[in-house]
Amino acid sequence: MSVRIIPFQPQLAPVFAELNKAWLTEYFYIEPKDTALLDNCQKEIIDKGGVIFFAQIKETIVGCLALLPMDAHSVELGKMAVIQEYQGQKIGHQLLEFTIDYCRKKQKTSIILYSNTVLQPAIHLYKKFGFKEISMEVPPPYERSNIKMALTL
Repeated sequence: MSVRIIPFQPQLAPVFAELNKAWLTEYFYIEPKDTALLDNCQKEIIDKGGVIFFAQIKETIVGCLALLPMDAHSVELGKMAVIQEYQGQKIGHQLLEFTIDYCRKKQKTSIILYSNTVLQPAIHLYKKFGFKEISMEVPPPYERSNIKMALTL
């Protein structure tokens, strides 16, 4: 199965929101920060120097993620999602591999993420790529966040 990673296009904004709302409502609930990012991704992510990438198989978008700038050298990896019927097929792995390569090319020194330990497959994937748990600020940026991880590039 050939997966292409493609950059954000304005017509894909609803797909980005839909993919993320699916996992958020399955495991948690949609927080105000989620609503701001998902319903206004052009303004809240792209226009602020962030990027969104999509995983595409044939003509179907099967996954996505966003990188939000934290400072000149660090980005936050967020809003990573793979549609349920494609989970377990290494799409998240390919998205993460692409992201790390992209960040290295952009001379970033670290990738930070916030997650929840209930998302065991995601946590396992992050650890596999070398992300380490670090201390989280109080309060965390999302109520659901109970783990913060970082990858030094």
